[in-house]
Amino acid sequence: MSHIVEINDLKKLAQKRVPRMFFDYVDSGSWSESTYRANEDDFSNIKLRQRVAVDISNRSVASEMIGHSVAMPVALAPIGLMGLQHANGEILAAQACEDFGVPFTLSTMSICSIEDVAKNTNTPFWFQLYVMRDRKFNEALMARADAAGCSALVVTLDLQVLGHRYKDTRNGLSAPSRLSPKRLCQLMMRPRWCTGMAATKRRTFGNIVGHAQGVRDVSSLSAWVAEQFDPTLSWEDIAWIRRLWPGKLILKGIMDVTDAKIAADTGADAIIVSNHGGRQLDGAPSSISALPDISAAVGEKIEVHMDGGIRSGQDVLKALCLGAKGVYIGRAATYGLGALGKEGVTQALEIIRGELDLTMAMCGVKNVSDLGVHNCSYLSKLS
Repeated sequence: MSHIVEINDLKKLAQKRVPRMFFDYVDSGSWSESTYRANEDDFSNIKLRQRVAVDISNRSVASEMIGHSVAMPVALAPIGLMGLQHANGEILAAQACEDFGVPFTLSTMSICSIEDVAKNTNTPFWFQLYVMRDRKFNEALMARADAAGCSALVVTLDLQVLGHRYKDTRNGLSAPSRLSPKRLCQLMMRPRWCTGMAATKRRTFGNIVGHAQGVRDVSSLSAWVAEQFDPTLSWEDIAWIRRLWPGKLILKGIMDVTDAKIAADTGADAIIVSNHGGRQLDGAPSSISALPDISAAVGEKIEVHMDGGIRSGQDVLKALCLGAKGVYIGRAATYGLGALGKEGVTQALEIIRGELDLTMAMCGVKNVSDLGVHNCSYLSKLS
């Protein structure tokens, strides 16, 4: 669509098309949302170094993440309830990523199941694992992901307890969501969304219902979810996962140098500097502000990625200069999905790639790999 020129345009359109409780689920942080805002705002304090009279022909944004060739060093982050932003959302987003040439990460808390996504794509995708109290369920999830050909497992470490998200509480969002007059009104105001959801059978957590013990339908799901996040999660559990998982392993949720050093010794292939999009510990630093120290501490031992606040190609370049080998987009892609389905995810990726390429040109960079690891030479000032 001609009026879509930046990620914020997709956000505005998604807000018009997605029921408020589901849009707010993605577009929110915990408590006062200070960390959620800082994730975006802190990028603006990083200034670029403009160069001229440099040969910038034949530029390339192609790269690698954990040994996988990627069209640009950007992957889609795992997003829970993505299939409630748009009917069959995870399948459509995975297809868009496959066509574009970047990794797609499926959440444990997805609406479309591992098998759904595998059946509708041809390229191996990544799977994100929450470590639940039911370790047998975790083992089964990993076995299913392996059988589906998933080429990497992303273990989220920062959800031992659930952050308090005021918007979700006010909207009454729960699993399963109870239909009140207020929420029914929200749905009726989004007829396009309702038509799409009416045409699909994928409306609940596809990786859980029918797979977890005692969870046979939506009515039994809420109690199971409430008791499964595990406050006892430890590095011993990561060692257990490393023994079981045969493929690439990525640890998500690292925000501290001490934790990064421990993670680098687990046998994992990469870590993700991430504060869960500002949805867990409010008052924590932004991901981009935590990145340089973590990269400097462990970047020689393990591949460092980051997520949180990426809304443009310029943000991607800044993160790469500060030590990231690759970045993840969550909200930017989800805005696209809610706005226009698969086409919207593709547009989000195209916008970011175009902005990354143009910014490289203005900074005198021919190849994205020239940005290097912890290379600030293309930045003018950090404030």
